Amino acid sequence: MNKSIDVLLPAQEIDMGGFPVKQALPTMQVNQIDPFLLLHHAKIKQTNNQLAKHSGIGPHPHRGFSPVTFVIEGEVHHRDSRGHNQIAKKGEVQWMNAGAGIIHSERPSQDLVEQEGTQEIIQLWINIPAAKKMLPPKYHFLSKEAITNFWSEDKKVKTKLVAGNYQNENGNFKTESELLVLWSEGGQGGFEHFEIPSDFNTCIYVIKGQITVKGYGLVEAENLAVFSTEGTEINIEVKEDSSQFIVLAGLPLNEEIAQQGPFVMNNQTQIMEAMRDYRMGKMGVLIED
Repeated sequence: MNKSIDVLLPAQEIDMGGFPVKQALPTMQVNQIDPFLLLHHAKIKQTNNQLAKHSGIGPHPHRGFSPVTFVIEGEVHHRDSRGHNQIAKKGEVQWMNAGAGIIHSERPSQDLVEQEGTQEIIQLWINIPAAKKMLPPKYHFLSKEAITNFWSEDKKVKTKLVAGNYQNENGNFKTESELLVLWSEGGQGGFEHFEIPSDFNTCIYVIKGQITVKGYGLVEAENLAVFSTEGTEINIEVKEDSSQFIVLAGLPLNEEIAQQGPFVMNNQTQIMEAMRDYRMGKMGVLIED
């Protein structure tokens, strides 16, 4: 049975600390698609008038969820208070479980700044279960070579298995809850069929181009299609060359959420504790070289 689209959410431009980004989630209509909390789509043209370490997003804390960055174009330089220092390039993914607390920065690489290139990213926030929110933080870098790929039957749509289990393949790290995250790119006329577990919440964000979804119709770039929980099948036709989209599916946590800025917990007391721990230095220190 095909899953149907309940609502289509166009990404709206917002100001995020001086950076214009497109926000598809949350919206006035939909606050979250449990366990998915936030989806930002940013495209920034770099200028060679300052060093990379003074560009982008400087050191800031997180606790209680997983921020995930998909690099669509350009490069992202991740540094954090646990000692990770990693540049991800086009087609790669940085997946961080903030756990009990971590400080990180997200900059363009120095090479990208010198070339005055464009940095285009999707950032996704994924909630994690209450029982795991205070585990030690972890960082996973998914290089292009490390991501499992599979092709549609017509060989026109290539899909990356970013996280979860699909077609008898496993993602190369264990997520904090049951998830399926797929990143697809296809040419005009390509067809792909996805099988989604029946108890997962599901949405698709179109990054570039256009697709049609069987039973609904056209979904254009910078729109988030939110599916009903009924059914398990999604059938996609790609309408433009170089179209890209991300399939996000996950078992809902069904837990209370308290969120303030970079902290996502289960009650307001825990939020106050997170703020205290950050001020006391318990999430570490990040000094960028």
